[in-house]
Amino acid sequence: MADKDTSKPTFAVLGTGALGGYYGACLHRAGYEVHFLCHTDGPHIREHGLRVESEGRWAETLRVPAYDDARDMPAVDVAMVTLKTTDNHVLPTILPPVMKSNGVALVLQNGLGVEEQVAEIVGADRVIGGLCFLCSNKIGPGHIKHLDYGKLVFAEFTADGTPGGITPRLERAATVFADAGLPIETTDHLRRARWMKLVWNIPYNGLSVILQATTDRIMNTPATRELAQQLMREVLDLAEADGCRIPVAFIDDMMRATDRMEPYKTSMMLDHKRGRPLEIESMYSLPLTVGRTRGMAAPRIEALEKLLQYLATNTRRSGDK
Repeated sequence: MADKDTSKPTFAVLGTGALGGYYGACLHRAGYEVHFLCHTDGPHIREHGLRVESEGRWAETLRVPAYDDARDMPAVDVAMVTLKTTDNHVLPTILPPVMKSNGVALVLQNGLGVEEQVAEIVGADRVIGGLCFLCSNKIGPGHIKHLDYGKLVFAEFTADGTPGGITPRLERAATVFADAGLPIETTDHLRRARWMKLVWNIPYNGLSVILQATTDRIMNTPATRELAQQLMREVLDLAEADGCRIPVAFIDDMMRATDRMEPYKTSMMLDHKRGRPLEIESMYSLPLTVGRTRGMAAPRIEALEKLLQYLATNTRRSGDK
């Protein structure tokens, strides 16, 4: 492992799950100072380390600074927001203490409207959006298993949703993650990039929960494969109504990528199995609301949203008994 370099930017990972744990570990291995905020497994990580296994690539137990309370963390240059969006109500408490006065928040979450929530706390000019194309699961306390992919796409956030350009700080951020061995791209249009991520997230997260099926089973069954394509087409319609046109050929790209993917249990499927809240609002409800305000319907996505809301409600009721 490389020695720490004080000239390098420092990082806080706000949510040491499958995503934050993996990307934070990659930065740590590259010699960056990274501090990890944990939900329940802070004591385990402090005693045993953070175990990360990247399938067929590397496996290591890392001794990292792990915290139970953001107020105990040092202020850093980059605060990586890797919580589930269902936990965003805690951001006003945990985000300001970990950011230097000139620090930035890097939002690595799913769905629409996530950067807007962070901007309300720290200001729009201090927010960078990030899209993660990653197959990774948390399989135990302080134990992350990276299965496939890992590409990131960074973009500047703008309050009005217009393209923010490729700024010097965006290029610097991309250089850091590339230095950590991660595939990284930049784009000038965050809003469009968010819709492009939803082309995959909306069908596969929802269908995996409803069907209790991994991605390979969805793809290898003709009826559900076709339904995934139809859901993708509706995402393209919603995006275009929002002023973010995505070529139809992008659907074929996503289908091929999913065919090549290792059999994968989506994060929403795992959340449902564990009785946790589902990211329905950012991933389904808000995109549908955007479509309605612009006169665009998406009946299949709306049906999927209703089914997920039913399962989420009844899972909570069962847990209360």
